[in-house]
Amino acid sequence: MKNYLKLLNFEFNRSAKLFAVLLGVTLVIQVIGVIVLSNKYLSMANEKMYEEFMSKADFLSNFGQMSFMSVAGSVWFLGPIALCAAGVVFYIFIIWYRDWFGKNTFIYRLLMLPTTRLNIFYAKITNILLLTFGFVAFQLILIPLETTVLKWMVPKEFRVDLTVKEIISGMPGLNIFIPTSIFGVIVYYGAGFMVVSILFTAILLERSYKWKGIFAGIIYSLIALAVFISPLFLQEFILNDFFYPMELFLMLIAMGIIVLAVSIWMSGFLLKKKITV
Repeated sequence: MKNYLKLLNFEFNRSAKLFAVLLGVTLVIQVIGVIVLSNKYLSMANEKMYEEFMSKADFLSNFGQMSFMSVAGSVWFLGPIALCAAGVVFYIFIIWYRDWFGKNTFIYRLLMLPTTRLNIFYAKITNILLLTFGFVAFQLILIPLETTVLKWMVPKEFRVDLTVKEIISGMPGLNIFIPTSIFGVIVYYGAGFMVVSILFTAILLERSYKWKGIFAGIIYSLIALAVFISPLFLQEFILNDFFYPMELFLMLIAMGIIVLAVSIWMSGFLLKKKITV
């Protein structure tokens, strides 16, 4: 456990700069977005009421009050989230390949450490999970800050105040990154953890067998995903809705655990037996 925590700390420190840059970009762009969109709404209100002599009641009736949903549905808000998600996906690959292609092929120093090689796998996948949780936690902190900025800029009679939960619930795509229930956390992040483990295994297959490993990694990924969704296939095309929704959900969880376990076992095997110093 001590060696695993040391490796985890080491991996997190290596990703800290990228993590900090993405957080900074998210903060700056989203706050600017709140300011820009608030000014745009107020400029439209001023134009309609003072230049076209529309009453406040008529303006609100025709154009409605501004809420944070206007910001949450814009590229100002969703763009940085997509950037962070892309950063995590990119880092899933970089976290392994930089050890091979970086200076002094650092992977060999990792493999020679006096600890089980599977700890390297655990440290890297945990770091990906920590980065993801970090981005989500930071976004949850930012939303109240951004709604406060909106309140400062837009008068009360021209806005609708929403809670964080209402904002997240009102954005279906946002529910995936920021689930509003423990059930959602288990489903979305459990599935994400499984997918990362599959990708890690595919990367290690490529590193173990080179060109053959590329095809092996692709085939393994396809088989793993097929196993995971096999209950859905059975339900839809063979058994004609035979299972109850809860039964189907439990089967998906079971398949996910099996795929995760096989991925971890195979990664450990590759690290111990196929990747040599």
